[in-house]
Amino acid sequence: MTHDQLRQALRELNGERHAVFVVADVHHAAGMAALTVKHAMLIPDEADHLVKVTDGKSIYIIDAERVAWLQIG
Repeated sequence: MTHDQLRQALRELNGERHAVFVVADVHHAAGMAALTVKHAMLIPDEADHLVKVTDGKSIYIIDAERVAWLQIG
C-alpha cells in the first residue's frame, strides 16, 4: 500500500472510530503486530508527508508499506 492509498483509506477517521493496523514484517510471535488507536483522527498532510494518526493524546506515524491490513470500526 502506498502512503496516498493509506491516507485515502484513513479519511473516514474523525475521532469517533477506532483503527486497528496490522503490520507485517515486525518480529512478533505471530509474525505480525497490531496497533489499535481509539478515537483515531487522521492528521492532515504536512511538509514531511508522513501518514500520522492521533487519538488526541499521542501521534502515531504509520509506515504504509508495512500495513498488512487495516480495520476501521
